[in-house]
Amino acid sequence: MANSSFKGDFILVGFSDQPQLEKILFVIVLVSYLLTLVGNTVIILISFIDPKLKTPMYFFLTHLSLVDISFTTSIVPQLLWNLRGPAKTITPLGCAVQLYVSLSLGSTECVLLAVMAFDRYAAVCKPLHYSAVMNPQLCQALAGVAWLSGMGNALIQGTITLWLPRCGHRWLYHFFCEVPSMIKLACVDIHANEVQLFVASLVLLLLPLTLILMSYGHIVRAVIRTGSVQAWNKALRTCGSHLMVVSLFYGSIMAVYIQPNSSYAHTHGKFISLFYTVVTPTLNPLIYTLRNKDVKGALRRLFHRDVSL
Repeated sequence: MANSSFKGDFILVGFSDQPQLEKILFVIVLVSYLLTLVGNTVIILISFIDPKLKTPMYFFLTHLSLVDISFTTSIVPQLLWNLRGPAKTITPLGCAVQLYVSLSLGSTECVLLAVMAFDRYAAVCKPLHYSAVMNPQLCQALAGVAWLSGMGNALIQGTITLWLPRCGHRWLYHFFCEVPSMIKLACVDIHANEVQLFVASLVLLLLPLTLILMSYGHIVRAVIRTGSVQAWNKALRTCGSHLMVVSLFYGSIMAVYIQPNSSYAHTHGKFISLFYTVVTPTLNPLIYTLRNKDVKGALRRLFHRDVSL
C-alpha cells in the first residue's frame, strides 16, 4: 500500500487496491504513452513539412496532437512511477501543477473538437467558399479561443478546488489530481462545489458538444438534399475521423463529469479516466492516419524522400 511517510504529500491510491493489475497496467500505459508521443509527433511534423497539408483541418489537427501530447505527459509519468513501486505520493506543488495543466488541456480539447466540427461543416456545406470562410485569421482566432477557454476554466476550477480546507486529508482515491476526486478531500460541505463543478461541466462539455451536433446536423441535412450516394461517401470521408475522435473523448469524459459527485464510483471512475487520459490520445493519431488518404500520402512522401536521401 502507499507509503505515507512523506508528511504533507498527497497519496494517490490509484490502483493499489488491485495490486494484481498494477504490473499489467504499467506495461499497457507505457506502451500507450510511447505510441501517443510517436503518433502525435508524426502528425505535427508532417503537417508542418508537407505543403499539401497546409489547410485549416490540419492546422487544427496539429493543435489537437499538441494538446494530446501535453495532456498525457502531465499525467502518465507520475502514473507510471506510482504503478512500478510502493510509493504513491505526489507533492502538493506537483498535485497543483498536474491539476491546473490537465484541467486546462482537457478543457481546451473539448472546445477544439467543436472548432474542428465547424471546420468540417464549412468543408461540406460551403465547399466553394471554404478557403474564404476558414481563412488563416479565423483559424488562429478559433484556436486561441480554445486554448484561452481551457486556461480560464483551469484557473477558476483549479483555484476553487485547491482552496478548499482539507483538515489533513491526503488520501486521494485516484491515480492523478482531478477535480471530482480532489473535492472529496474537503472537510466542509462541498454541495456548492459540486453544483459549481456540474455547471462548469455543462458549459465546457455540453455546450461544445451541442455545437458539434449542430454542425453535423447541418452536414446531414445538406447531404440529404443532394440525395447522392457519392455525397454520403464524401461526407463520411471528410467527417468520419473527427466523429470517431469526438465519440471516444466525449463518451468517456462525460461519464466522469456529467453526474452527481456522490455517484462517482472509485473503481469505475478510475478506469474511465484512464481511457480518456491514456487510450484516447493514443487512438487519435491512428484514427486520422488509418482513415485519411492525405495523411497516408504525406507519410509515403516523407518516407520516400528519406529513402531517396
